[in-house]
Amino acid sequence: MGNYQSRDDFKYLTSLLKYAPNETQAFIDFDHQTIKRTNGVIPTKTRELIALAIALTTQCAYCIDVHVKGAKKAGANSEELAELIAISASVRAGATMAHGLLAMRLSEQAHS
Repeated sequence: MGNYQSRDDFKYLTSLLKYAPNETQAFIDFDHQTIKRTNGVIPTKTRELIALAIALTTQCAYCIDVHVKGAKKAGANSEELAELIAISASVRAGATMAHGLLAMRLSEQAHS
């Protein structure tokens, strides 16, 4: 069996449009109005880098694929991508630490 996730899966967007046209089109429109928007205050390259950072922390392989390409097309270089990866890892680790603090508080409260 090949990869569980595949770039070829994007072809199934037509199935979603067929079986859930309103919802799928709403998602596509939302995506284009937020990430693909070119007349916003935030430049396209920054939008793609933000989207990529989120994709890395949510671990969405499809989003990583799309937004690496989008960031490169918008002018991002390898150094920017490397720093973005490190920042994303730090934020993910920070969230784990924050939830760890919550766990410590809940543990102490359970013994009270």
